[in-house]
Amino acid sequence: MTPDAALRQGRWVKWIGGASNHDLAAIEDLAGLYALAGVHCVDVAADPAVVAAARRGLDWADRHGARRPWLMLSLSDGADPHFRKAWFDPGACPADCPRPCERICPALAIGEAASGAAGVLDARCYGCGRCLPACPHGLIEERSQVLEAAAVAPLLRQLAPDAVELHTQPGRLQGFQERLEQLRASGVPLRRLAVSAAGDLTARELWQRYGALRSCGFAPLWQLDGRPMSGDLGQGTAHAAVALLRRWQGQLPPGPLQLAGGTNAATLPLLERQPALARGCAGVAFGGVARRRLQPLLQEAQGRGRSLLTLPELLPEALHLARSLVGPWLERAGPEPCPQPLRCLSPSP
Repeated sequence: MTPDAALRQGRWVKWIGGASNHDLAAIEDLAGLYALAGVHCVDVAADPAVVAAARRGLDWADRHGARRPWLMLSLSDGADPHFRKAWFDPGACPADCPRPCERICPALAIGEAASGAAGVLDARCYGCGRCLPACPHGLIEERSQVLEAAAVAPLLRQLAPDAVELHTQPGRLQGFQERLEQLRASGVPLRRLAVSAAGDLTARELWQRYGALRSCGFAPLWQLDGRPMSGDLGQGTAHAAVALLRRWQGQLPPGPLQLAGGTNAATLPLLERQPALARGCAGVAFGGVARRRLQPLLQEAQGRGRSLLTLPELLPEALHLARSLVGPWLERAGPEPCPQPLRCLSPSP
């Protein structure tokens, strides 16, 4: 099924690599496995090394018979929790500190969990923020990773993505419009411009962004971020994503709607118990839950100094785990297809 058809039929699935994730080995493995499992889009950081790793994974999936998904890059219109990394000076840590930051980090990016590295292993950190309140001494800080305006157009021309996701916040319409102009200036024909919107945005602000992106010639995809950077833990986070869809039902601008932010295996059963909501949902994006499922296998492969994609004794289990998350959405039989999305347009010159 093509990505456009999946959006129309309510079966769209996206894998989120992380807007600040630079763990190249894991990105290559996960992009390949989730592409082979059937996702329609892979969403990664706007970074040449990250994109090259994702494309190596997609090339592997191609060779194994997968339909190639869209490559999406994540950008922001200002400071955003998705675009940050944790940092601290390990020399400042008291010797007797129990280091709760290590235990709570889902990316295994701190201390001994990161193969003995001191402090935060920058490549693995994707900015979830759990370590910030966990530090008993308040030593951990966040460092922004927002792309400079002048870098956007040349970077997009270099990376040539199929789509872009733009994270936005309340009160930042001007920043949103400026990012759109930078995207248009790149001249890259985007299949979709996804807008990642959390619950603190108003419907009026979403309609303002719709007007801005349509005036630039972009076709929208609305990502409803139920619980941003949640780590996708537990059924409660699935409730948050569906609750945001319920809150905005009937108020959103035209274009397909996709759930994110707390989505996990509990999301689809919860959604389908509410048919009126289910009819308006084009699909889902999986982030932290997608990585956690495969984390033990990724660690085993990396411990051997190998890519998971090159280990035939581990691949069947890895692919089963990926397909068990993605499959129910691919096989979804909604009561009626999602609304026909707007025709995809290239940016105006």
